[in-house]
Amino acid sequence: MAYGGLTVPIIVMSVFWGVVGGVLPWLIPKGPNRGVINTMLVTCAVCCYLFWLIAILAQLNPLFGPQLSNETIWYLKSHWP
Repeated sequence: MAYGGLTVPIIVMSVFWGVVGGVLPWLIPKGPNRGVINTMLVTCAVCCYLFWLIAILAQLNPLFGPQLSNETIWYLKSHWP
């Protein structure tokens, strides 16, 4: 991976949403709304996981960085150790 500090959160969240979307639907008791509940669980797991994954990965490579004026850049260039 690009950044080692993301390994544990990605594994933990993948397992969590995998359980919600892959294991939990098998534990729903039989009934007239079982299909709807299973669909809601899987859809929720996929959408929430993708939202979280996109949000966390977007922080690795932001579209724009801090906006510095030319004076600030020159000051940092001459005074930064």
